[in-house]
Amino acid sequence: MMRIGIVGYGTGGRHFHAPFICAAKGLELAGIVARAPETIARVKADFPDVPVYGSLTALLAAGVDIVTITTPPHTRRELVLEAIAAGVAVIADKPFAPDAATGRELEAAAKAKGVVLGVYHNRRFDADILTLKRVLDEGRIGKPWRFHNRMDLDDPGTLESGPLGGLLRDMGSHLVDQALWLFGPVRSVYARTDAVQRPEGETNASFVITLVHASGVHSHISSSKLNHLSARELRLYAEKGSYVSSGSDVQAQAIFAGKRPVDDVASWGYEQPERWGTLYSETGAEQVPSAQGCYHRYYEAFADAVSNGTEPPVTAEQAIRTLEVLDAALRSAQENRVIAL
Repeated sequence: MMRIGIVGYGTGGRHFHAPFICAAKGLELAGIVARAPETIARVKADFPDVPVYGSLTALLAAGVDIVTITTPPHTRRELVLEAIAAGVAVIADKPFAPDAATGRELEAAAKAKGVVLGVYHNRRFDADILTLKRVLDEGRIGKPWRFHNRMDLDDPGTLESGPLGGLLRDMGSHLVDQALWLFGPVRSVYARTDAVQRPEGETNASFVITLVHASGVHSHISSSKLNHLSARELRLYAEKGSYVSSGSDVQAQAIFAGKRPVDDVASWGYEQPERWGTLYSETGAEQVPSAQGCYHRYYEAFADAVSNGTEPPVTAEQAIRTLEVLDAALRSAQENRVIAL
């Protein structure tokens, strides 16, 4: 049993980390770092037996094997470096660095210390993307051509402002990572963003990115948070047909409805049949049963990496490649041109 601590207990720590740590085999939630009185009150209400610490330094002194850093983006670099310096394995929430150069700095620090560093691109463990990957792995529609990955959220309150904010690095981290995971490295990037003015400055609030992969697949990725629209779709065109998802963010919906994976791990994270995706081929249309959405398996795989020296489920190197694409997308939007990688 490995001891893990969470640094930060906002929406991310409370809804997307703690419930899945508790459901993961081989992990014990050993502490949570929180400072604001209202946040401390939430921690004590949710986990009355878990110690609350005022700083990462105090948590490390108490003794943990792993820490998850899920504080606001502008604070993550220093906290990740502090945990690495203490010799403790680190999971950094996305975006785990403001740019690829900083990501490489963190990766180098972890390697020098012999510390496992992973990044929480948990949406590789979404039901919809895992169902699509199964369709690809089974070769059911042949060689892929074109991929559309769309997630629109009616969620303006969570749009992060400031120089390290914006939707491109927020939701773009997930959607770009999914495209790279499925279809491999990228040769070129073209992006358009839509911006709003905030007190902290201009912030991108929606985006469309076109990626050309070395494999020849082209991915078209889009997201928005300010258009009062909630929509999620994966669409893949290939030589023998196509696949279209019809799902939702099923794990998040369950969490916000008060459900917890630890209550019934075996049935957690499946879309209902009416929300299954559809495979289109020369034989007609066929619904594809949902794979299990399973963020807890990210944590199980990371604990195994720390214990046994295996590769973490999302490596720092993989996350840096995502940051390289996002850096190029930002530059492309600013200069209105294709950026070669």
